[in-house]
Amino acid sequence: MTLQEPHQPPPVRLQGSLDHERYCAELLAETGEFRAVLRGADLSATVPTCPDWTLADLARHLGGAHRWAGQLVATRATAGIDPATVPGAGGPVDDTPEALDAWLAEGAERTVAALREAGPDTAVWSWASDHRAGFWARRMTHETVVHRADAALTTGAGYEVATEIAADCIDEWLQVCALPAAAERWTERAEGLFGPGRTLHLHATDVPPALNAEWFLDLTGDRLVHRRAHEKAAVALRGPLTDLLAVIYRRLPADSDRVEVLGDRPLLDRWLSYASFD
Repeated sequence: MTLQEPHQPPPVRLQGSLDHERYCAELLAETGEFRAVLRGADLSATVPTCPDWTLADLARHLGGAHRWAGQLVATRATAGIDPATVPGAGGPVDDTPEALDAWLAEGAERTVAALREAGPDTAVWSWASDHRAGFWARRMTHETVVHRADAALTTGAGYEVATEIAADCIDEWLQVCALPAAAERWTERAEGLFGPGRTLHLHATDVPPALNAEWFLDLTGDRLVHRRAHEKAAVALRGPLTDLLAVIYRRLPADSDRVEVLGDRPLLDRWLSYASFD
């Protein structure tokens, strides 16, 4: 007779709506679009949504994140890795726009190669509850989507996100916000946010109803419960899907004329402040 390990509940998956190969392809495509925004731009310009960074800093952050995630997957990491130990994660050796562009491309390609080789269900450490390689394919795709917004805001470039990607990015954001660890981390921000009558509705106005690009956020308990649904709420945020995504990630202010707020505006402001990833 042997002693059995204590039963451990299975990890909670942050369920995405796309398959693993689609995330891998989108990560490459989004990195390509990010690189395109940088070409010919002033890399010393300050990023308005990340004012401590220049455009070059933003690129190094994103490229470093790609390489870090790729290293986690390639090594089947069972714990976090110090980013400083990841080869090449600090940026290219040569301080030229051409070297930065090539470094971004190479990092994304290496990460996608590691993700494709691993497949979605290989066990890999993550900071969330989902410890699979597939988590990192989705997370790095969305990381790139959001930082492309930063680059576009800095340079004045256009910014549009495909419907399926933008909707899945919002889904992921809500899933992360609903994690117990997030509630614990953000306890001090939660004062006055949760309680009776506190509900929000996000409504993409440029998406056909059949695609269900609407979300209901229920804050009437002590933490977030959410679902895709069209339901009356205390406050509604309405606008094109890409703009909803930008407001949620605080890349576009909620008082922008590109979106509409109906109802309890202070509740929306409190939620956006609570759920910011800083």
